This record gives sequence, C-alpha cells and structure tokens, in this order.
Amino acid sequence: MRALNTALPIGFGGLVAALLAILFLEPNGWRIAPQPSFSLAAISGAMLPAFGAMSCVTAIALAWQLAGRRALPIVPQVLASAIAFALALPPWAAGLAPLAYLRSVGASGLLLAILVVMLCALLVRAAVRFLPAGRYLGAPLALLPFLALHAAGIDLSAYVVAALAPLAHLGDTYLALLAIVFFETALWCIGIHGPALLAGVVTPVYLSLQALNTHAFAAHLPLPHIVVVSLFLFVFPGGAGATLPLAALLALSKVPRLRRIGRATLPFALVNANEPLLFALPIVANPFLALPFICIPMLLASITYAVVAAGWVARAAFYVPSSIPAPISVYLATLDWRAPILVLANLSIATVLWLPAVRAYERHEVGLP
Repeated sequence: MRALNTALPIGFGGLVAALLAILFLEPNGWRIAPQPSFSLAAISGAMLPAFGAMSCVTAIALAWQLAGRRALPIVPQVLASAIAFALALPPWAAGLAPLAYLRSVGASGLLLAILVVMLCALLVRAAVRFLPAGRYLGAPLALLPFLALHAAGIDLSAYVVAALAPLAHLGDTYLALLAIVFFETALWCIGIHGPALLAGVVTPVYLSLQALNTHAFAAHLPLPHIVVVSLFLFVFPGGAGATLPLAALLALSKVPRLRRIGRATLPFALVNANEPLLFALPIVANPFLALPFICIPMLLASITYAVVAAGWVARAAFYVPSSIPAPISVYLATLDWRAPILVLANLSIATVLWLPAVRAYERHEVGLP
C-alpha cells in the first residue's frame, strides 16, 4: 500500500505532462500547435487520453516501488509488469490514432495497471521464494498468464471493469462513505494504519469511479458518481481524522510539549501527511482525542456528501494527489470555484469541534481536572 501511495503521485505527474503535451501538440500531426487551446472544452477533451497516459506511468512507477520494497530484481520486475500491462490493455485496432487509443485506455487503465502490476509482483515474489532459479525466471514466468490470455483473444480490461461494476455501484453511497471514514479513523485509534489497511480494497474501486467521472467530463456528460477518491480531499484536510486544525491549535498551545508537536507537524499536515502528529501525541488509545478523531471526519463526510448531492458543488472529475494542500486540490479535482469554499467551511467546523478536545487534553497534560 505504501508503494501504491508513492506511485499514484508519480502517475499524476504523468497525467499533467500528457495533458500539457496534448494541448500544445496538433493531435493529427503531433507537431507544435500554432495556437494551443486552453479552453475548458479542450482540457476536457484531453483529460481522458491524459488519464490513459497516467495509467502507463503509474504501472511503471508502481512496479519500481514494489520491486524496491519487496526486495525483487528491479529491472526484470519493471519490464515484466510493463509487458503484462501492455498485453492486458484493450487491443489496438488498425488505423486507430494514438490519441484515440489513449482515450480508450483512460476509462479503465489506472485500475488495470494497479491490478496487473500487483499480480506480477506476487508471481515474481513466489518464484523467487520457491524456485531455485526464481530470481532470474520469476519475471518470464509472471508473463505466462498474460501471454496466454492475450493469445486467446481475451480483453482483460473489459473483464476487470465488468467484474467490478457491481462493487463500484455499491460503493457510491452515503453509507459506504461513512463506513470507509469510520473504519479508517477507528483503526488508527487502536494502532493500525487504517488508510493503508483499507487501500487494497477501497483504492481500486474508487479510482475506477474516478475514471468514469473523468470519462463523463471529457464526453460532456453528467458525472455519474459522488463518492470517488478525490471526494476524500474534502473529508480529511490534514490527513485521516481531519487533523490540520488539530495541528494548528497545538501550535498555539500554552503547553510546551504540545506546542512543539504542533509546530513541528503543522508543515506536514498542510500537505496531508499527519503520521508524525498521530504518533507524537499519540492518537492511539487517547481518550481525549480519539472521539473527535473519528466523529469530526464523519460529520465532514455528511456535509460534503449533502452539498455535492444537492449540486451546490460540482462532483470531483479528476484524481488529485492528497499531497496538494486542500483548497488547491479540491479546485483541481472539480474545476469549481465553490469547492475551496466548501473545504474552508469544513476546516472551520473541524476547528470549532477540535478546540474543546485540545483544551481538555491541555488540562490533562498539566495535571488540572
């Protein structure tokens, strides 16, 4: 899961680079356009092919990260994963333009990249562990299932999307959103990294929903899904538990230990990396902070879902890494000027609710009742 969390921002960089390249190039001649268009229509038309490019970059980045973290041979692992992903992609029809093919990849490519690369890593890891020459034969052996499927004319991408369609439909609900938020925060309170534990189940589903929203945006259709990956940018400003206000309040605390923690971790909270804060306080088994840590994000999730469902803020069309500060990231995800207002309102509500918990914890720190 750490490999995936590292690879996705790299993939987003590929999306941005591809988007700019498509906008600056003539799609037919692949030469510098005399007058590049940056209109909303041009951006929406380029977004789905850029999403396809993102899936290709993510496949390579994820394979590299998995090889490094699982002690696998890096070059064979990356090559095997790249070839397997290419074999699993939709077939390229004769005469199809590169941009049109990237558009067809964009609808399902990111989810497919995650599944294929992780499966390759598991196969290579098994070969290294159980075969005498597995370190050298693992990558070729991992390709055999994908070669067989390709030779049989099986479009793996279509099957993956069809198999996950019921789960994706079930996941786009208010109750599913509350359940994800609850389990991610509750697990943290007992010492388990909730987002990392749930990412294997949650991330592929909600990335596929995000890709469908991107596809609809590019086709000028209504966005079909509310609960997508980028919706959580509204729910978790500062990271799991909506802890950006907590870090800011601690930075102003009169208790020296808490003030040092707040000031040291506030820069990380601004980019939604709150592990230093959660371990330094700590949040685990902390009766003063555990309840708001769980309840505040659930309230923000409810507010966000209601506002987006009512159409007061646009649904998230694009995947944006959580490392981008909240007001900027939600605008990039929705292209709606009202999205930063919603996230700032969420931050204000979270600050008001975190304040009494912080004051109670301060009194506990100095020994006051």
